[in-house]
Amino acid sequence: MRRRTKIVATLGPATDDANKLRKLIAAGLDVGRLNFSHGNAGDHRRRAEGLRLAAQAAGRDVGLMGDLQGPKIRVTRFRDRSVELADGQPFFLDSTLGFEDGTGEGVGVALDSLHEDVEEGDTLLLNDGMITLAVDRIEGTRIHTTVVNGGILSDHKGINKKGGGLSAPALTDIDRENIVLAAELEADFLAVSFVRSAEDVIEARRLFKEAGGDGLIVAKIERTEAVDNIEEIIDASDVIMVARGDLGVEMGYAELTGIQKRLIQQTRKKSRIVITATQMMESMIQHPIPTRAEVSDVSNAVIDGTDAVMLSGETAVGKYPLEAIRAMAEVCQGAEKYPVQEGLTRHRIGDYFERVDEAIAMAVMYTANHLNVSAIIALTESGATARWMSRIRSDIPIYAFTSHIATSRRVSLYRGVMPVSFELTSVDTRSLYQSIFDALLSRQLVEVGDLVLFTKGDLEGVAGNTNAMIILEVSASSS
Repeated sequence: MRRRTKIVATLGPATDDANKLRKLIAAGLDVGRLNFSHGNAGDHRRRAEGLRLAAQAAGRDVGLMGDLQGPKIRVTRFRDRSVELADGQPFFLDSTLGFEDGTGEGVGVALDSLHEDVEEGDTLLLNDGMITLAVDRIEGTRIHTTVVNGGILSDHKGINKKGGGLSAPALTDIDRENIVLAAELEADFLAVSFVRSAEDVIEARRLFKEAGGDGLIVAKIERTEAVDNIEEIIDASDVIMVARGDLGVEMGYAELTGIQKRLIQQTRKKSRIVITATQMMESMIQHPIPTRAEVSDVSNAVIDGTDAVMLSGETAVGKYPLEAIRAMAEVCQGAEKYPVQEGLTRHRIGDYFERVDEAIAMAVMYTANHLNVSAIIALTESGATARWMSRIRSDIPIYAFTSHIATSRRVSLYRGVMPVSFELTSVDTRSLYQSIFDALLSRQLVEVGDLVLFTKGDLEGVAGNTNAMIILEVSASSS
């Protein structure tokens, strides 16, 4: 059985060895992620080049994602690098305190307007929610708090406000520089951190395009405001990432699973792509096998219909990056044996379609789920037809035949879609079909006599022109 759910893996020191990177691709890496929160431009250029070379050596088109740092709100530094906060003690946050002057009494913060975003009675969560502060009062730029849940607080740990409401903009000056870098690296996906509204996504898309970028925009959902504005954000984006770290801190862990399920459902309903991320197999940073809870977590996301699951520290800095990829692939395949059948062919069944190619895609999937076919073949320029078809639950593989490497890399993220590089050398219909059959037969993806569904457009080389669905029987090569 071929795995349908895709794997995004973060590149880092643990993947820098070229031989190891080739093994990760062979094990199932579909998209490599550059985390711009760590490393410098030279590191990112080197890793992007390494990914492209390893993918070429493996004979696969692997996507590249640049992930912007965003306005992660953090404390500054302590004189002694860290302090231990006790329950009940007073502690202040002050944006005007010296950058390295933090003590057990208080610390600076890297958001000048923090004191304007909080009020008496608010709860601040530090270090991914490990430390809880209750806001007592605000005097100028100084926020006086009482420690509710203490612990060790060290330099540059993050700050969240329970319930959201911090006003930092989604794009920082560093992000704007990294957007230019992502365009230079020909990133297939640009992930925007701490999105609050559709305007954040639109601005990132504009800057990326002006820099020469042509990839898809990923909106990371990790703020309460993003959940509140999710419909408009999905409409403005190509991909949604359920980034469960900060989202869980702001909205509460008890709500997180339900929110994740709803975001996956809403994103798929609008024919967008969805990634589920953060701590999916985090124990594998230190251990060669995942916990049972991690297996269940990944499985649930797959059964819910996520297009992709993401590994972060597991592959970037972990001891067992190859084992993490293999475990993720195995768990995805195991979960895919139990598809949710409800609504199999009722996706948008009552809708009217504005585009012919979208209507063809829906007709294909309805037919595929009511006829014994072995594969779906989309001859595609942009990958749009394959994306629409992948929104409907099916265990029938979709092969996106395209001559454009950028399209191949983009569809590498779409659930159930496998890119096939294909140069159209003949306009003769019979020759075209046979060349496609030959490509599938050589890869042992179909057998002679199988039925396949085929989509194409009358005008080759024109994106969005798919207007035909044909049912074909695979024939043996005449050569």
